[in-house]
Amino acid sequence: MATNPGLFTEWPWKKLGNFKYLILAPWVAHGGYLAATKGWREVDLGYLLIFPSLLLRMIHNQVWITISRVQNARSRRQIVDRGIEFEQVDRERNWDDQILLSGILLYLGALYLPGGQHVPLWDTKGFLLIALLHAGPVEFLYYWFHRALHHHFLYTRYHSHHHASIVTEPITSVIHPFAELVAYELLFSIPMITCALSGSASILAFEIYVLYIDFMNNMGHCNFELVPNWLFKWFPPLKYLMYTPSFHSLHHTQFRTNYSLFMPFYDYIYNTMDKSSDTLYEKSLKGKEETVDVVHLTHLTSLQSIYHMRPGFAEYASKPYTSKWYMRMMWPVSWLSMFLTWTYGSLFTVERNIMKKLKMQSWAIPRYSFHYGLTWEKEAINNLIEKAICEAEKKGAKVVSLGLLNQAHNLNGNGELYLQKFPKLGVRLVDGTSLAAAVVVNSIPQGTDQVILAGNISKVARAVAVALCKKNVKVVMTNKQDYHFLKPNMPEDTAENFLFSKTATAKVWLIGEGLDASEQFKAQKGTKFIPYSQFPPRMVRKDSCTYSTTPAMAVPKALQNVHSCENWLPRRVMSAWRIAGMVHALEGWNEHECGDIVLDMEKVWSAALLHGFRPVAQV
Repeated sequence: MATNPGLFTEWPWKKLGNFKYLILAPWVAHGGYLAATKGWREVDLGYLLIFPSLLLRMIHNQVWITISRVQNARSRRQIVDRGIEFEQVDRERNWDDQILLSGILLYLGALYLPGGQHVPLWDTKGFLLIALLHAGPVEFLYYWFHRALHHHFLYTRYHSHHHASIVTEPITSVIHPFAELVAYELLFSIPMITCALSGSASILAFEIYVLYIDFMNNMGHCNFELVPNWLFKWFPPLKYLMYTPSFHSLHHTQFRTNYSLFMPFYDYIYNTMDKSSDTLYEKSLKGKEETVDVVHLTHLTSLQSIYHMRPGFAEYASKPYTSKWYMRMMWPVSWLSMFLTWTYGSLFTVERNIMKKLKMQSWAIPRYSFHYGLTWEKEAINNLIEKAICEAEKKGAKVVSLGLLNQAHNLNGNGELYLQKFPKLGVRLVDGTSLAAAVVVNSIPQGTDQVILAGNISKVARAVAVALCKKNVKVVMTNKQDYHFLKPNMPEDTAENFLFSKTATAKVWLIGEGLDASEQFKAQKGTKFIPYSQFPPRMVRKDSCTYSTTPAMAVPKALQNVHSCENWLPRRVMSAWRIAGMVHALEGWNEHECGDIVLDMEKVWSAALLHGFRPVAQV
């Protein structure tokens, strides 16, 4: 919102939510009716193509969002080196409102504007007329309108909403109050209306012009420099006809310079060009390979998780992951993306964070959860993880934390495989067992004297069982085979607290993977279920039972550039396995935590709290 919202700042269809797309339904249905009754030869082709062109624009914008987020996560040629928070993502969520407004105006023009009906596919004169009118009246009027928007009266009521984003993303370009965006639409419609009235309108000319506007808008707000220097050397006047991302970025950081739309010509004429424009361009173009202190290795989970990752759909990435029924309709795209990811076969950076001068990145292994259960994929996955560890060490990383199934015992022995292969490894490998176990132990309600341990036995489960028995909390197992497997790991002085019983009645259950629904329903009503695995239970009871999150902690404000959720966890909550790597680096510990090694849980827990990480229940 603007700092002091003026008239018509709210979008008229805001209360409709996702049903706002129904606004276009009458025109789309009308076009389908005309095509069915009149036939394709007699129907107005331009009218029918409006809706597909709107879909094309949405895809175009999404491509820019993805490329921008991937590029900025890698930190190459980044212009403004600051983070984005959830507040900005929420403010920019409805970037498609501008496309809906354009669609309404195009439909009205195709129906009622003289010369807007049955336009040809191409008209060279119309295309040239659009180019001239844009370079002249549109750019000129926009420049002065933009300067007016920076006057205190209009800025506080309208334009401040757009400038709330200091670090821009491509779709920041269309985040404006309703009244302001209507003014922009009318301004951009000048060339198209003139063409229609003069009888030189054409479908492709209109489409090219709209895509040009979208392309330049997205490019100018992408926050990384991509315009090559040789373009300006080859044609020097181009610097007056085309801006660069760094040129417009200065407008968002300095506010009173670089007002031009896409052509800096008017900033040169009226002496409003920022003097550091050329310097920033050269600096951003050179780029830099940012060093990294901590690398967290993750991977894709379900087929739909590709949309949930930060480079995917911002709306889904900013919320805890849940499987949406309507996303299942995109299964062809999901399977195609899985195939392309698998074929690509290289690590990709999905997130970059900073905390107390500690630089962190999250790298994704290009595999999905189900790949980790395939025997024939085991060697390939281990090779990818090994490659990531070697790359992290090459970049000077202090710690590599293994997330999700990248530390599976049946895959690499909780990371032990890599220490055996590289005994002189400089980077520390952390599987996060100590902190994950500490989170589970500290999630148990005070006064609890008995818990049930159920599900597949993991390294975390063993650590939790040992810690609880030492605290005189009885740990009961209902699976006899798992009980005998875990019994030898228990210290002799606490063995009496480790029990087997088929009729246990504890009100706290510690659950891992492999626990089926029938086992969960053996628990009493009101039972508290606390997961100790990386993945949440597939089924939850709907009665009075409660479920904690998978081992995780809330992150402090000092951790910057957090604007996506880690898998199914709430906002600004991260898995204990990921946080363990951060704490390891912040404390400067030199030991590994992988294989059978478990660090001192109390020490790790205290260090996490000292650095501002908090239990989720205390947030």
